[in-house]
Amino acid sequence: MALRSRNKINATFSMSSMTDVVFLLLIFFMITSTLVNPNAIKLLLPQSSQQAAAKPLESVSITRDLRYYVGTKSVRFSQIEAELRRRVGDEQDVYISLHVDENVPMREVVKVMNIAKNNSYKVILATRAK
Repeated sequence: MALRSRNKINATFSMSSMTDVVFLLLIFFMITSTLVNPNAIKLLLPQSSQQAAAKPLESVSITRDLRYYVGTKSVRFSQIEAELRRRVGDEQDVYISLHVDENVPMREVVKVMNIAKNNSYKVILATRAK
């Protein structure tokens, strides 16, 4: 007498839910990757073979058309010192990163460096690798 089992176990696996999850993750990463650095300031930095090891607390940028930025906030030249003081606060041993387009006249760079010197900030001039 041969007994047959009435309950058969189905050994298949449905991939439809897995593909839904993969596509949702793909869409999420595609959207977030475009938001990584939306407020970047376009500068053509001078070249250098040396790199600084210090981590700057704030950055000051000067574009080709002499627009000034503290971080990503656009400021007039007369507002740079007050904005830096507001952002830095009472920190000691402050490093300021200076991002300057290579076509900016040196007198503009020196004016910002004088602001840093008057406030005892140390300046790191940002460059691109050679």
